[in-house]
Amino acid sequence: MLENIEKYIEEVRQFEAAHLDEVEQFRIRFAGRKGLINKLFDEFKQVPKEEKPRYGQLLNTLKKVVAEKVEDLKSKLQNQAAATPSGFDPTRPGYPYRLGSRHPVSLVRNRIIDIFRRIGFNVSYGPEIEDDWHNFTALNLPEYHPARDMQDTFFVELHPDWLLRTHTSSVQIRYMEQNRPPIRTVSPGRVYRNEDISARSHLMFHQVEGLYVDTDVSFADLKQTLLYFTREMFGENSRIRLRPSYFPFTEPSAEVDIYWGLKTETDYRITKGTGWLEIMGAGMVDPNVLANMNIDPEKYSGFAFGMGIERIAMLLYQIPDIRLLFENDLGFLKQFKSVL
Repeated sequence: MLENIEKYIEEVRQFEAAHLDEVEQFRIRFAGRKGLINKLFDEFKQVPKEEKPRYGQLLNTLKKVVAEKVEDLKSKLQNQAAATPSGFDPTRPGYPYRLGSRHPVSLVRNRIIDIFRRIGFNVSYGPEIEDDWHNFTALNLPEYHPARDMQDTFFVELHPDWLLRTHTSSVQIRYMEQNRPPIRTVSPGRVYRNEDISARSHLMFHQVEGLYVDTDVSFADLKQTLLYFTREMFGENSRIRLRPSYFPFTEPSAEVDIYWGLKTETDYRITKGTGWLEIMGAGMVDPNVLANMNIDPEKYSGFAFGMGIERIAMLLYQIPDIRLLFENDLGFLKQFKSVL
């Protein structure tokens, strides 16, 4: 293994290129996501213990010389191009601009908003840096409430009352402070939680949460609204089920599953062999939350729901890794050119 790395280092040092395309192919071969350097790092755990220090040193040297070689060649070739007459002909027709594409998260968010707008929901937004009242206390999560541990939170060190919001429910609180029932709004936005980054989770993601408050709102209204949404989003034959759950700001609460099916091996994997897949949480607004907003819980009732946009995007587009949605890889993003 050590001899292979030394050969790669020597190969990199000897490499020359006449065009920038050759430099890019060289970079992808060594430093791309599936390049030799990443493969060598993956093999590190197989290296005998006594060889690991030397292996790691050579691997870091290889990484460094690749980066330096790419930078040197790019600079050299760009300077040569600048010094060479371009032969530009101002009378030739121009090249058309390449059309960009929307991010899959944006496509799904816009689709969700459009579905709820059709049944009278407006859209509300709020700040990503929140205070404790709007993010926790007003949502029936007083200080020291054990349910606060359900959401690992990023607090602002210089001001302990400030934090990066853990959900867009805080926007619903701000909306209820400024508006009286009937209330019908959805709140899309970015949220943050102190979680390990993996193929299925990230410390930053996007939500759409909905709120409906009026007289005589029932759990049946909630179920019918969710059924309408899933059929509009996933197809008219979609089926849902509601499982009892717990959220501090709704009572009763439920997890909402959609029947995804068991047609492929992927279906078995993502549904753990059940065919059902969780897509959101929902429930009736807790009377304490309404009272905190000076809305009479004896007169008004309501329901709320919330879903992760990345989760739905990964389902609809069969994206295997949530990290792809945050890497700004143009090769990945250019696949998404139209609405669903």
